[in-house]
Amino acid sequence: MSGVIALSTVLSLITLFSLPQGGSITPGSMIPILWFALRRGAKVGCTAGAIYGLVQLVLIPYVYNPAQVLLDYPIAFGALGLAGFFKKHPLVGTATGITGRFVAHFLSGIIFFWMFAPEGMSPIIYSAIYNGSYLGVELIISEVIIYLLSKTGLLEIYL
Repeated sequence: MSGVIALSTVLSLITLFSLPQGGSITPGSMIPILWFALRRGAKVGCTAGAIYGLVQLVLIPYVYNPAQVLLDYPIAFGALGLAGFFKKHPLVGTATGITGRFVAHFLSGIIFFWMFAPEGMSPIIYSAIYNGSYLGVELIISEVIIYLLSKTGLLEIYL
């Protein structure tokens, strides 16, 4: 477990694009956690994701409120482990895990970051656009790499 958390952490430090209130596009930083969940199951995957979220909190903190910290770090990254429910369908699992992360950030955006929405824009729309903008790109990157890993047989390598 520590190896996938470390690899995800290293990949997360290589940012291709960062947003001002947190969130960035990386070269597939969620893939090791998703892969681990797809190999070992949702329970272990969610645990690895939550620990990875706490590492992210230490390394790249964006703290506004204690409840926001829970939503944006251990809950959001822990949701990546939901991929483990779809071991036989890795692309569905990848989409499910990243969607789970999106939901946590989306709720955090509505509850805690509504004031950043441009005047006249609904905080719901703002949070969806803000969080969807980087997680949508991350989803595409992750889906392509998970697809390639599954087609080459590397997804099935024993951990």
